[in-house]
Amino acid sequence: MLKIDTLHSTVADKPILKGLSLSINPGEIHAIMGPNGAGKSTLAYTLGGRPGYEVTSGSVDFDGQDLLELEPYARAAAGLFIGFQYPVEIPGVSNLQFLREALNSQRRSRGEEPLSGGAFIKLAKEKAGLLGLDMEMLKRSVNVGFSGGEKKRAEMVQMGILDPKLAILDETDSGLDIDALKIVGHGINTIMRKPDKAVLLITHYQRLLDYVKPDFVHVLAAGRIVKSGGPELALDLEREGYAEVVGA
Repeated sequence: MLKIDTLHSTVADKPILKGLSLSINPGEIHAIMGPNGAGKSTLAYTLGGRPGYEVTSGSVDFDGQDLLELEPYARAAAGLFIGFQYPVEIPGVSNLQFLREALNSQRRSRGEEPLSGGAFIKLAKEKAGLLGLDMEMLKRSVNVGFSGGEKKRAEMVQMGILDPKLAILDETDSGLDIDALKIVGHGINTIMRKPDKAVLLITHYQRLLDYVKPDFVHVLAAGRIVKSGGPELALDLEREGYAEVVGA
């Protein structure tokens, strides 16, 4: 589904990703861990097409398409979803309005009919229920006045509604208490753990992986993946730290 080949990326002319390669197949969940400044968020932003993140060499194939040639909206329509460490607030735009416009925009780009208001509300109620999010929250402006946990749950509802092929989740566990972590983990498993979907989890800590069991764990350091393994690698990192495990 996703094949990254020797990707190099810069931010403000500073090299961050330095030859990163990674392949993710349908049905797989991959976790990326690494020290601060390793390039984890840069990887997410580069794949999402965020301005200011310039690819200098390498390639990214997503489901048979050259991802780097697509505009950010086209990447989303192709089935790519980015979950941000710090979801932004959009005053004056309700979650329901935002999500319906986003979903129908993607449907139109794929040649599908937009959902009616009634069909969309039914879908939104279903996905909000999975995450324990009250529908009243979705009537409020996007993320305005939300706690950290509410923002992450709202983002998971967004993921459920948009139904992507590949979700790249950048430190989704950041700022979550134990109860919220369980809910978000349940949402990821329910929405994305399917044979035709895949997930790339970016995290500092093992705790999210207690609820979302990855197939593979990768260590990102100095702009490239320096070690890969199974779920036990995350436990080694948690116990021993990066320096002991990868010589960082």
